[in-house]
Amino acid sequence: MVWVIVAAAVVAIVVVVLATRSRSASSATPFGGGMVSVEVSDRLRPAVSEFHVVGAAARVHFEVPLPDEPDEVLEELLGREAVEVVREKRHSLPIDDVQEVVALGRRGGNWAVAATISLETPGELPPPMLPELLPHGGRDIDVFDHISSLPQSAPGITVPQKGEELPAFASEVRLPGAAAAALRSQGVDPSTATGPEIALGLMRASGYSLEASSADTYRARRAGQATFIRVIEHSAGSHPELDEHDIRRFVVDFGGSAADRGLLVSEKYAPFEIYDRERRDSRIRFVTRERLPGFIDALAIR
Repeated sequence: MVWVIVAAAVVAIVVVVLATRSRSASSATPFGGGMVSVEVSDRLRPAVSEFHVVGAAARVHFEVPLPDEPDEVLEELLGREAVEVVREKRHSLPIDDVQEVVALGRRGGNWAVAATISLETPGELPPPMLPELLPHGGRDIDVFDHISSLPQSAPGITVPQKGEELPAFASEVRLPGAAAAALRSQGVDPSTATGPEIALGLMRASGYSLEASSADTYRARRAGQATFIRVIEHSAGSHPELDEHDIRRFVVDFGGSAADRGLLVSEKYAPFEIYDRERRDSRIRFVTRERLPGFIDALAIR
């Protein structure tokens, strides 16, 4: 009886192993003459609003704000992503007569063509692009690795008084083309976005998964670590320096979050209090106006 049980267990293990190998083989996709597994679902992708096959064209509408001027990096990205959308749809829709794949985004509220991919043979799509070759794929950056290189104090910085307007942060930052494309692919327009929107967008592009628990609070995960994120926006006419109440609330909420680290991101300037708090607790960091440009630069995909 014991031998029967053992034999059954062995058979079960063999079946599981063979099934796993079968699934791995079926997920492999030919590329460059070899076989590679392209995990499309594991990477950041622009949101698809509509998909239509019109005549000989497969048209993919992305919820992506297009810049006023042509952007080769973004066009390449959306063209490739549109091909992958068609690749996924071909199992349920006939594409034998499709001769071109058209990627569209929004410009001024209207749909506009971002890229057109012509197919050499109707219905035959080009090979998939590996995640690490995508402008926003395959990144592995820990934001805390870069905080130590940011200003640890704010000597010589004059904080504007209450009522004085802070300049739009987007006007003070210059992003590499791939970083701007990664933001636009998430629906974030870098020309009008706030500092926290840019920072969080680049964190997503760097491999962090972000889940919002409220309008100003997120939980980020990467490599098994959880980061509690609090965003403090600056509104016109409000005090340009981070309020003590917001600092205390962030520290208390982080303490009750069970997260490994805590990050506060704001366009406001930092009071000296934050530097003392960081010295006392190495798990928390404040990315304020003085630090945001360096933080974003460290995350920007080059």
